[in-house]
Amino acid sequence: MSLAVLYSRALAGMQAPLVTVEAHLANGLPAFTIVGLPEAEVKEAKDRVRAALQTSNFEFPMRRITVNLAPADLPKESGRYDLPIALGILVASGQLPAKNLDQYEFAGELALTGELRPVHGMLALICGAIRDRRAFVVPRANAAEASLPEGARVYAAGTLLDVCAHLAGRVPLAEFNATPAATAHAYPEWLDVKGQAQAKRALEVAAAGAHSLLMVGPPGSGKTMLATRLPGILPPMPEAEALASAAVQSLGSAGFDVANWRRRPFRAPHHTASGVALVGGGSIPRPGEISMAMHGVLFLDELPEFERRVLEVLREPLESGRICVSRAARQAEFPARFQLVGAMNPCPCGYLGHYSGRCRCTPDQIARYRGRISGPLLDRIDVQIEVPAVSPQELARDAGGESSETVRARVSAAYEIQLARQAKPNAQLGTREIDRYCVINEAGAALLKRAIEQLGLSARGYHRCLKLARTIADLAGASRIANAHIAEAIQYRRLQHNRV
Repeated sequence: MSLAVLYSRALAGMQAPLVTVEAHLANGLPAFTIVGLPEAEVKEAKDRVRAALQTSNFEFPMRRITVNLAPADLPKESGRYDLPIALGILVASGQLPAKNLDQYEFAGELALTGELRPVHGMLALICGAIRDRRAFVVPRANAAEASLPEGARVYAAGTLLDVCAHLAGRVPLAEFNATPAATAHAYPEWLDVKGQAQAKRALEVAAAGAHSLLMVGPPGSGKTMLATRLPGILPPMPEAEALASAAVQSLGSAGFDVANWRRRPFRAPHHTASGVALVGGGSIPRPGEISMAMHGVLFLDELPEFERRVLEVLREPLESGRICVSRAARQAEFPARFQLVGAMNPCPCGYLGHYSGRCRCTPDQIARYRGRISGPLLDRIDVQIEVPAVSPQELARDAGGESSETVRARVSAAYEIQLARQAKPNAQLGTREIDRYCVINEAGAALLKRAIEQLGLSARGYHRCLKLARTIADLAGASRIANAHIAEAIQYRRLQHNRV
């Protein structure tokens, strides 16, 4: 036959629409044309496929070859179409039988030797194949990642010849069923932090309810040290969260490392990062740092040093938990359920309030410095704390205190209470859910009312105080929110009022 039809997948944000690969051979002057809105890397498949077929001892047809990637209005990128294009040419030229092709989907980049190289976005691709009840033939390096979703039927191949032998029925490929081992990931240890009891308590509260956090303190006070230890006290990742996080990371240029399965991501972009780097984008939209931190921590050190317009892109995803990237020709939506942790100095020189008394910044300089972070963004950060400098006496003592495992046990217990009560962490509660699950007595309402009057809390700040109080009560194992829980929650919102 002179026509072959195979299946593959494209990537459109988190979606993987089906792509039909049609290979047609006709008489005429030898030519090789790929149509269907291919990007440059897809057009270059012509040379890779020709060399791979020849080095694998197949005959490259000296005819007019047309490969159509349908639908025609969907842009095609990446080298994942090399394998289905090569197989389509072999089937159309009669060198490979055409039986059972509709049962498989194919993706893989071809080396000139015929070896299969891995491609990015494999988790999104395999989820699409599961919905359509097809098996997926993938490069061996992608097999472990592709087998993570439940119900995936994956066949791993090392070379083009392996795939051809399987389709011809000579040497069938074994279905890949390996599951990642449940390893205990090594996080930085909580015990390493000396002093900072109040900051540790605030991080524990933030971890228990998935609240965002801002730390303000002089250089060397331990802000970065505390932030890097936050993933180690977060609750273990359920399989659904782990799969969602891995799917986003697989879309990145580095792909997803199966060794990080169920490890909370920790992303710390430099303050020179652009808005596109945080949100995502490009001619074919890719996820940014916000989405790459899915169900993990996004740490922004030196927060005021980021451009203001870059910081403002955080406002919507902090509320909605998603990012919609719109371009002239395309639109893509990425998930953005992350825990924001920011760190900043209290003044331009960094030493305001330091025990050395070396700060000479004027009130106007301090106000301008802190004003780089807008009020609307600051209002969306649940926990705002000061991290004072650690005294030499505390540094000389043994660390002591609690281990990450001990703190994580308390956090996990509080998190399980939230899931059992409302099926989500407290930070994600909506207005009606707050009214239902964050009920306070008259004395607590009066205390919160005084805080609104004295601190000038907004309606959003009021609701975030209630959510924080609910988390503090969950950590204490209390079914009802008490006055002490409200008072502690108010303490975590005072920093915004003291902005100089």
